Amino acid sequence: MEKERDVLIKALLSLKTPEECEALLDDMCTIKEIEDMSHRLMIALLLAERKTFIDVEKKTGASSATISRVNKCLKHGTGYQTVIKRILDDQDIENQ
Repeated sequence: MEKERDVLIKALLSLKTPEECEALLDDMCTIKEIEDMSHRLMIALLLAERKTFIDVEKKTGASSATISRVNKCLKHGTGYQTVIKRILDDQDIENQ
């Protein structure tokens, strides 16, 4: 299983454009899986903006369990933090 994960990581890192990323996601994931991942990222962005669980729940319709899971990963993991920082940095550049 570890080798399969390594191959997936290499495949993701090989993508160079948003279109390539979208094409791979479309090929590998169901629409629901893509929606769920997008939804979790939106929850993470809102939590990073210090929105309350109630605000996030109202804005996204997510369950408290999903919000809690994302919050746990946001606090104890590094994946969301890395991506959120880069998204916000890109937005700062675009707004200048």
